[in-house]
Amino acid sequence: MTQHADDDALGRAPGFAELRLATGDPGSGPPSDVLAQDLPLDRNQAILQATKQVGSILKREGHLFALAGSVAVYAHGGTQNLQHDVDFAIRPEDADAVAATLREAGLEVYEPPEDWLLKASCLGQQVDLIFELARQPVTTDLLERAERLSVDSVFMPVLAPTDLVSSLVAAFSEHHCDFGAVLPIARQLREKVDWDRVRRAFGDEPMPDAFFYFLERLDVIAPKPKEDRR
Repeated sequence: MTQHADDDALGRAPGFAELRLATGDPGSGPPSDVLAQDLPLDRNQAILQATKQVGSILKREGHLFALAGSVAVYAHGGTQNLQHDVDFAIRPEDADAVAATLREAGLEVYEPPEDWLLKASCLGQQVDLIFELARQPVTTDLLERAERLSVDSVFMPVLAPTDLVSSLVAAFSEHHCDFGAVLPIARQLREKVDWDRVRRAFGDEPMPDAFFYFLERLDVIAPKPKEDRR
């Protein structure tokens, strides 16, 4: 979950008739009116449907990737309160191949002004294909640590909880420091996160350190040992 460009500036989303489903014969999708009837009215479920479609396409073509963002939190057992888009982490060197795969499947893929992601549209939902998390390139090691989890009955790699929380904390800066957005995620995943590793990764950087102190005061994580405090 990162800061994104204005969703409304992406151009039109593809019509349902243009989308080839990820399962079965990729060239024989059902008519657009059938797809429209099958689409859920609930926004959370619509985001999950798009997640499953794109995840299935990437799996089928053997791309290395991991689900990120609010849907990844949900896959790890968080509440189903999904945000405005779907996030997938991919390696920078795979961006062109991933874009080609999605275009071949009938999705429109956009290149926004930001140079750290691609954007696509699936079933009317925005999909972000991120190759930098908090200004750090997505690596093979990061993706290989991903856990294979069920996302609304479709299994796919999902960023490990420690990596997921670390990417959110790393995004804190003097210009973007919304503790309130990350607090619920820290609460929901706290038993699954290696907090010692997260803290070591950031040392005494002021924004992460302030967030950890905030979590301590709220009894989300254990206090830092006295000998580690300055």
